[in-house]
Amino acid sequence: MNAPVQFYNLENAVLPDRPLHLAIGMFDGVHLGHRAVLASAVDAARQVEGQVVVLTFWPHPSVFFRAVKPTQLLMTPTAKALVLGELGIDAIITQSFTPEFAGLNAEEFLPYLRRCLPQLAGVHVGDNWRFGRGRQGDAALLQAEGRKLGLQVVTLPRLEQAGLPISSTRIREMLTAGEMAAANVLLGRPYLAEGRVQPGKALGRTLGFPTLNLAWAPDLKPLFGVYVVQVTGDKSPRPLRAVANYGLRPTVEQATAPRLEVHLLEECPYETGDALRVEWLHFLRPEKKFSSVEELRAQIERDRSAAAADFSLR
Repeated sequence: MNAPVQFYNLENAVLPDRPLHLAIGMFDGVHLGHRAVLASAVDAARQVEGQVVVLTFWPHPSVFFRAVKPTQLLMTPTAKALVLGELGIDAIITQSFTPEFAGLNAEEFLPYLRRCLPQLAGVHVGDNWRFGRGRQGDAALLQAEGRKLGLQVVTLPRLEQAGLPISSTRIREMLTAGEMAAANVLLGRPYLAEGRVQPGKALGRTLGFPTLNLAWAPDLKPLFGVYVVQVTGDKSPRPLRAVANYGLRPTVEQATAPRLEVHLLEECPYETGDALRVEWLHFLRPEKKFSSVEELRAQIERDRSAAAADFSLR
C-alpha cells in the first residue's frame, strides 16, 4: 500500500533531499491524458530513486479569469488526492492562484519553482499547457528555460479517443448528459464520489429499500437519475454492488439541493458516520416524478433488478 500523500504549499514545501520530478496541471478528473503526464513523472523519479510531486492550483484559474462563470470541477480535492495517491504520487503542492501568481512572467516561472523546490530535477506537462502572465508560456519556452537551469522538461502529447482529444471539458459534457459509461472510458476508471454517511429521513427504509445517504456536494453535477454503482469502505474487503439515486427526489419531497442515496444489493455493513467511496458504473434512467409512492416503489424494484442484471454481465 502506498504511503499517505503529503500536502504542501509552494512557499513552505519541506521535501526530502532527493531528485524531484514535478507534474504540473489542474488534473481535474485525473483522466487518461493526465495519467500519461503523471506516469512520465513517476517513471522518471523512480529511475533515480527520487520523489514525484504534483503541482496543482486552487482555486481553478477560471475563477480569476472569468469569475462570472468559472469552470465547474469534476472532483473534490479529497477525491483527487485519493486517485493521485493510488497512482504513486508522493506529495501534492497546491499553489493559490492569486493575482500575484497569475502576473508572474513566463520566463520567471521555472526559476521561481527552483527557488521553492531546490531538489527540482524534472518538469512534466501536457504539450498544450500554458503558463505565465497572459498564458504566454508554451511547451517550447518551457523547454528552453529548462535547459538554462539544467532541468529535464517532458511535454506529453494529448491523447485521443474516437478521434477527439481526451479532456476534462469533454468528460463534463458526458456527465451532464448521463453518458456515464463513455465518461468512464476517458477517465480510465469509474467516476468517483466520496464522503461520509449522514442521517436521512428513512424514506427509503419505509419503501422497503434502505439507503445510505452520502454527504457529497460536487461542483459539476452529473445528470439527475439512477445509476449502477459499487461501494468501497473499510468494513468490506471488496466493492459491494449497489444502485444509486442522485437528484432532488421529486416524488417524496421538494428538495432544493441534490442528494446521493445508495441502496446496496447485498448485506450492508455501513452506517452513519462511515466514510465511503462510490464508483459510478452505468446510467439506468433519468430522475422522474411519480404519481404515487406505490408507483415509485415499483420503479425502484425494477431499478434494483436492472442493476443486478448489469452486474451479472460484467
